Amino acid sequence: MKVRIGVGLGPDTAPEQLGAVVDRLESTGVDSLWLSELVYSKAVDPAVGMAFALSRTSRLKVGTSVAILPGRHPVLVAKQLASLAALAPKRVLPVFGLQSAQPSERELFPVPPGQRGAVFDESLRLLRAVLDADDVSFEGEFFTVRNAGIGSRPARPLDIWLGGSAPAALRRIGRYADGWLGSFLTPEQARIGRETIQSTAADAGREIEDDHFGINLAIAEGGIPAELAAVVRHRRPGIDPTSMIADGWADLHRLLDGYLEAGLSKFVVRYTGPRSFEEFIDHFAAELIPRQTDQ
Repeated sequence: MKVRIGVGLGPDTAPEQLGAVVDRLESTGVDSLWLSELVYSKAVDPAVGMAFALSRTSRLKVGTSVAILPGRHPVLVAKQLASLAALAPKRVLPVFGLQSAQPSERELFPVPPGQRGAVFDESLRLLRAVLDADDVSFEGEFFTVRNAGIGSRPARPLDIWLGGSAPAALRRIGRYADGWLGSFLTPEQARIGRETIQSTAADAGREIEDDHFGINLAIAEGGIPAELAAVVRHRRPGIDPTSMIADGWADLHRLLDGYLEAGLSKFVVRYTGPRSFEEFIDHFAAELIPRQTDQ
């Protein structure tokens, strides 16, 4: 499997810092940059950040981890993605999720009450249709379009990855997605998730490539921050945070070994320690770039 490891940005990277971050990643040879949808934070909007980063680089890939799809019109999202892909071929990596991890932000992505999962499913079908063909007519429960065409489309259809780990989310990935980017899962939970996705895909007459399974990882140094540990305990009650968050580089390698054994090969690493971003990237390059493989 092709192993790739990218850098994820958290809520504290302000827009005015992004240029230096992008330049550092490009010059150091980091594979990819990942931008989260964190509206009530300093973080740049992921679509804007992707356009900025792609226009500033020639090699760096840029993705979302994750952006929210339900609550947005999928044709407009398709237009954004197709525009980015035309400007930077093979460097656009969209990952979508069901809803914001921040409860306070969920009202920003309105859908009919109790229908978020159904809206997500239909949004994915329409998004895919418009990215794959011109002159699309679609009539669903939530969206209706006539003769939709977004102009220039990627020569090779974009891969659409999804996040999530609930049973319904895993089944959705198997039915509609090209890949999975999980988070806050132990290696064993990730293995079970991958197998569930592959089984659902097979039942739907689909196949997801073996190297299209990944996970977000956090690395700390000198102890896992209490706030991050509390997030893990809230999302995964009864599970030791150290089973999915690394405390130091040796611990990160241990976790990577576990996820690779579980069948995952794509990783987004976010730093939560005391070092500067420049120091983190130097360590990232030395520790993690050698772990990437071409097959």
